[in-house]
Amino acid sequence: MRFFVKHILFFLCVNSLLSQVQEEVNPPSNIKSIIFKGATDDQFPVVQLGDAIYLDFDDITASEQDFYYKIIHCDYDWTPSDLLKSQYLRGSDNLRIIDYENSYNTLQPYSNYKLSIPNENTGLKVSGNYMLEIYDSNYELQFSRRFLVYQNLVTVGATVKRSRDFEFLNEKQVVHLTINYANFQLINPLKEVKISILQNYYWPSAIYNVKPQYTIGSQLVYKYDQETSFFGGNEFLNFDTKDLRAPTVAISSIEVSDLYHHYLFTDIYRNDRPYTYFPDINGDFAINTSQGDDTSREAEYSKVHFSLPYVEEIGLNEVYIYGKFNNFMLDEENKMTFNANNGLLEATLKMKQGFYNYKYVVKKENGDIDLNKVSGNFHFTENNYLILVYYRDIGALYDGLIGIGTANSRNISN
Repeated sequence: MRFFVKHILFFLCVNSLLSQVQEEVNPPSNIKSIIFKGATDDQFPVVQLGDAIYLDFDDITASEQDFYYKIIHCDYDWTPSDLLKSQYLRGSDNLRIIDYENSYNTLQPYSNYKLSIPNENTGLKVSGNYMLEIYDSNYELQFSRRFLVYQNLVTVGATVKRSRDFEFLNEKQVVHLTINYANFQLINPLKEVKISILQNYYWPSAIYNVKPQYTIGSQLVYKYDQETSFFGGNEFLNFDTKDLRAPTVAISSIEVSDLYHHYLFTDIYRNDRPYTYFPDINGDFAINTSQGDDTSREAEYSKVHFSLPYVEEIGLNEVYIYGKFNNFMLDEENKMTFNANNGLLEATLKMKQGFYNYKYVVKKENGDIDLNKVSGNFHFTENNYLILVYYRDIGALYDGLIGIGTANSRNISN
């Protein structure tokens, strides 16, 4: 009897682990500059089935250590799907990344690793949500990233409107969308179709589980005012270090010791200032260097110094530097500390040469994160929106991604 009880408990534990939501894991401090994208310039890996995704990252230990990759297929809610690996993978995973080179002529030595999927050993068979996991030679997870594979089976149209909620009239943006499934048979679209909406490819604020308001012929219509709304935020701040020796608009001074040090001008609070349009890349970054031709292995690392005045409203809350360069994660490395000598919140980050967007976010004492306390919220802000459309056929073992749509708030209307 005890034997059967132990086995039942074992299988319950395994099922519990397998059903956990697959969250992205941030890397240790030695792994930097993770770029994960499709063929477009946007560093977000959403590709059509059969197209390639690309991973690029650096290990600043420069020890040429071995890294391995693993791929997990997930359902709409980012729990692992019921598919066997052989049902969603062509070939195999758990393979070593063999494409790597050491940096050339840099003060900071590092090893640069590259991986593309599909490759001669690994391909994908079905659409949907995926998680890419990177392990070291001890099979310890180093980091993980979500990616999306879709099929063009339905057409998605979307526009961005100003909120009609009087309380957030000047702060929020609303996404209106329609899904046209004329060329794809849906038996019960109100139950079989699910959507997700992302602002600037940021998963924590994604909107899920919104049902269509109504149908018109072969169209599902979503014209909500609150259910599909997002705070507008503000344009990201930026700096450019592609030329190590030349201060740009955001850089006040440059010093050289063990590495180059780039000191940014002290930033200001923009939450109480009028909105000003300033083109950004919505939190993204682009590696670039003027000192070489191969940015992957010739771009230098420098120490970038950030500062922000401390104000009473911050209190005991924590302030972090946030952007795609660290996958919008809040950890000790990008946490600011108070300097009593000058009254500033300060942080220093080791970053590869290039153009970076960033902003300051506040983590409250209760754990809540306020993305826009420092920068403010404005309905005018230019933001990208990605709409994902999922479908599970009767008897299917997974949620397929049958279409995507995009919208931008640059031409927002009432």
